[in-house]
Amino acid sequence: MEHTDNDSSRPPFVHPSADVEEGATLGAGTKVWHLAHVRSSAVVGDDCVIGRNVYLDANAVVGSRVKIQNNVSVYQGVTIEDEVFVGPCAVFTNDLRPRAQNPDWKITPTLVRRGASIGANATLICGIEVGEYAMIAAGSVVTKDVPPYQLVAGNPARPRGWVDESGEIVSREAERP
Repeated sequence: MEHTDNDSSRPPFVHPSADVEEGATLGAGTKVWHLAHVRSSAVVGDDCVIGRNVYLDANAVVGSRVKIQNNVSVYQGVTIEDEVFVGPCAVFTNDLRPRAQNPDWKITPTLVRRGASIGANATLICGIEVGEYAMIAAGSVVTKDVPPYQLVAGNPARPRGWVDESGEIVSREAERP
């Protein structure tokens, strides 16, 4: 495990039951909790909380001050920017046409921008971008890009309004205020 900060007074914390593979990078002050698995070449920024039973795949990228709640898998091709909240049991994908055997398989990337929030049990289909400070309601299935500050909900997720940086709903209008 590599440490990204020269401040040795704030080393990452890794629970004894967690598995952080050689070559993974954890930022200063990051906490990796029970039964989490961080693969080699995964990068996690400073001051993150990686919850119980979280899986961070090889080459997954997690920014700083991110909170990933229990039972979330962040697969290769997923990039999560700074200050993102990922609720329990949220699901990321990286394959648009999954098959058990596919020699031509290609990763389809997903990008979650700064400050976005993803509710519990939400599913994000790969190939999308979630905009800055967007909010995805619990249980939603996100199949399309979500603009910055937009609130989406449902299956498939549809616009339900707009939020501010603190997550408060500021409008239920279709167009951004």
